[in-house]
Amino acid sequence: MATVPLIFIEGPQGILPDAKRELMREVTEALSDTYHVPDVRIFVREHPGANVAQDGLSEAEDIRPVCFLEVPELRDLDARRVLVKRIQDAVAAAYQGIANTDELLVMINHYPLENVGFHGRLQADDPQIVGLMERLNR
Repeated sequence: MATVPLIFIEGPQGILPDAKRELMREVTEALSDTYHVPDVRIFVREHPGANVAQDGLSEAEDIRPVCFLEVPELRDLDARRVLVKRIQDAVAAAYQGIANTDELLVMINHYPLENVGFHGRLQADDPQIVGLMERLNR
């Protein structure tokens, strides 16, 4: 199965290993509960303060994390609201004291099935995936 929900979490260095594991667990649950797809992938990218500029300034303030969701189409705005809130809460807990999570930005990029390839074919050509996405967007 494909149509994998992906999330890239961009933040500062310094997140503790236990906090990172909990972040990944909570975000996996949030994405699984929303999309009902068993394959969720999370990439945490950590950046030193000197490599991040905010408003043109480097190391002038705590880094404001950014999350990029690369996910199947989801029409339900309430489901998206809940998902964003759960991600916000998980990121805030993980980065407590090392990032400005009050200004966390979550970007949701939706992909229609005709724009996702897996095993050499489009997901729009896989009846199982098409059915799953139809049920998700009823």
